[in-house]
Parts: sequence; structure tokens; C-alpha cells
Amino acid sequence: MVSDLLHHLNTHKSMGLDGIYPRVLRELVEVLTKPLAIIYQQSWLTRKVPIDWSLADVMRIYEKGQKEDLGNYRPVTLTSVSGKVMEQIILSAIMWHVQINQVIRPSQHGFMKGRSCLTNLISF
Repeated sequence: MVSDLLHHLNTHKSMGLDGIYPRVLRELVEVLTKPLAIIYQQSWLTRKVPIDWSLADVMRIYEKGQKEDLGNYRPVTLTSVSGKVMEQIILSAIMWHVQINQVIRPSQHGFMKGRSCLTNLISF
């Protein structure tokens, strides 16, 4: 799973506060898969996440208009790429549990992968 997630990282995204670019993780996937899997497993078992993965830096990105007007900027949060991969692993585990145990009814379309308002309308 770790290898698949690393292979699918968007190499055009920015680095996090840890200074690691997604491109580095993707290009070194063969070397980093096992060490990262161990870190992720220990984090899962101890229920503790490395502090660096919790840190974020909010940057302002200029959109249009006068640069003096703060309303012309949008916030972008830079977080650790390794932390994002861990979040995907956790999301996958939660979704597997939800699907296997039928926690969510089939009529639920919001916030479900492959479903939307449109699929909800079509199902009626």
C-alpha cells in the first residue's frame, strides 16, 4: 500500500515544512517504502504521529486585484508529504471498515468516492 501511494504522488506539488518534495519520495520509492511502512505501522500501533507531520505553514497566494487588499489572496496550507501519505493509509482503513461493516447506507452519496449529487439524482 505504501508503495502504491508513493507511486501516485503528484510530483508538481510543493514540499512541506520538512523540506521533502513529493518528487523525492516518488523517485526513491524503492528505497523508502520499507522504512516508511515501519514508521507508519509504529505510528498506527502507538497512536502517535511525529510532531513534524502535525505542523503546517499557511501561505497567501495572490489571486487578482490590488495586492494591498487581503481579500485578493487565498490561503494554502503546506503540510508534510509523509504525513499526507499516512492520512491516506488511515482513510483507506476507515473506508474499508465502513464498507465491510455496512456502516453507511447505500443511499448515502455525499462524501463517498465515486458518488455525488448527480449519482444521487440518477438513483431515484
